[in-house]
Amino acid sequence: MHPIERLRYLARSSGADPRVMVRETAAALRGLGIDPAGLVVACRRIVERHPTSGPLWWLCAHMLTAADPYATARRLADEIDADLTPDVLIDSLPADATVCVVGWPDLAGEAILRRGDIRVLAIDADDLGSSFVRRLERADVEAEVVEPGGAAAAVLAADVLLVEALAASTGEMVAVRGSRAAASVAYCSEVPVWAVVGVGRCLPEAGFLSLVQRIADVRVPWQAEADVLPLALFSHVATSCGVVGLDSSTLVPECPLAPELLQSSVL
Repeated sequence: MHPIERLRYLARSSGADPRVMVRETAAALRGLGIDPAGLVVACRRIVERHPTSGPLWWLCAHMLTAADPYATARRLADEIDADLTPDVLIDSLPADATVCVVGWPDLAGEAILRRGDIRVLAIDADDLGSSFVRRLERADVEAEVVEPGGAAAAVLAADVLLVEALAASTGEMVAVRGSRAAASVAYCSEVPVWAVVGVGRCLPEAGFLSLVQRIADVRVPWQAEADVLPLALFSHVATSCGVVGLDSSTLVPECPLAPELLQSSVL
């Protein structure tokens, strides 16, 4: 497939694993080999078409500030593929735990599949929870889909709620719709809530705010395609380095600020 057609296909994609999106986008941009001005335009369009994707912002910011953007893209694709966050969750989740999730979390989902002894209550956000449950059942993992109206009861029945970050800053994170409500119930009921923050999710404050503004650019707030949550709702933060209490968490931006990404492309 020609790199331009590959980029067009990626621009239309939704719901894909962020690790796959980073790897495929990096390969497509390397294949184009465009000049710096063209790379700026391409990266702007990528983050505009995927406003909830922290990893794509991370990739593009690194490329736009690197002396050799295409070597950097290859390195970052390898780095996100090697994300150890699922391994950390496998080692840290309690044995035979009942875990509540919202939608289909990529990193937490991988950990649950590999562990095998976890019971899952999947809140059906945007019809992703039901798809996730079908995948778990094919792997003989005990799982049940929960309609959004039953989210509070599911959280109360769980040993831990896992909320996976689509993007994060040092004080907030973006997650799938329904996550803030579930985390708020868990916080008020003293159910442990883990923020799962994989590689490439934590952005500079200005970059995170630009991402949030794009998400909020809707007619009414409840049409936004993702939730913004304060990290204060969480009891623990899980990263590739381990699971720590919120008080010990030290999330730091994983990429430089690329001012070019704060501006909109001319379409």
